[in-house]
Amino acid sequence: MFLFESITPLQALMFVVVLAALIGLNEISRRGKVAGLALFVALPLVLTVLVWPHTAGEGSSTGSWFHWVKVYSALAGCIGFMLIRYVPRLAAHRWMLLFPPAILALNIAEAVVRDFQVAGMDAGVVDGVTMVPGPWNVMNGVAGILNIVTICGWVGIYVSRDRTKDMIWPDMLWFWIVAYDLWNFAYVYNCVGDHAFYAGAALLLSCTIPAFWLRRGAWLQHRAHTLAFWMMFTMAFPAFVSDSPFAVQSSHSPAALMTASALSLAANVAVVVYQVHRLRTRRLHPLRDELWTDLPAYRRVVERIPGHRADVEGTTPGRPAPALQG
Repeated sequence: MFLFESITPLQALMFVVVLAALIGLNEISRRGKVAGLALFVALPLVLTVLVWPHTAGEGSSTGSWFHWVKVYSALAGCIGFMLIRYVPRLAAHRWMLLFPPAILALNIAEAVVRDFQVAGMDAGVVDGVTMVPGPWNVMNGVAGILNIVTICGWVGIYVSRDRTKDMIWPDMLWFWIVAYDLWNFAYVYNCVGDHAFYAGAALLLSCTIPAFWLRRGAWLQHRAHTLAFWMMFTMAFPAFVSDSPFAVQSSHSPAALMTASALSLAANVAVVVYQVHRLRTRRLHPLRDELWTDLPAYRRVVERIPGHRADVEGTTPGRPAPALQG
């Protein structure tokens, strides 16, 4: 195969199992405070003390600095989003609404650093993972930077006024999500290619499917939850993705690596061009305004999920956003 070595029926079945498990755990974790505290506070504390020091040590395929940083940054995102969702006063303050874009940008930046770091390595096995450095690492690092630059509309984040109290970010629309997915898959494929079948494809689908069909507007919440679950699992069971009947190896093909990064870069350049055009023609400010309020995808979110400021203030969604407290 182009991206991976041949995939057995057992591995294909496990892909579906992993995908379904991540989506299911995300649905459980977003249903209330008790589930969130148990899964994102109590469980990680137990794993940190009793499990990860033994399973994710030096030489393990999940023992690098990046995996440790990634699991705790994902958990920090989950806990921070819970504070926004369940402490009403926090969601009313501008400084707290900066947290979602900040933690998202930090997560992307961590991966960008890793892509550039791998670009300077020699080819070979590092921390149990085969590395094939090349210009694709630099291309995808640039794509990641563009992905950070195009994060927008955080002033419009709100908490849904229903039982789940989801954190809704209506300005984070499908084209940015697709560009992110292409970038993140290329990152995983470049830097931990032998994990990319699950940590790239299955993990990204596990947050994109809910964002498009289960709970629109909550992509970042879905992403943080599914990423935290996956990182906790692979830190506890690193052999699953590296040395088990379910492990799927990358093809390590330079053509495949170049293709993944080229698609990532092209998609993120396209989003930048579209966003700059929108900013100039509509005279918007990227840090103060929501950019996509007139698009049908934005309207579908705010009209179907209660809690948007238009519901509270009796206004029509549009530019500029009302000033927030704080």
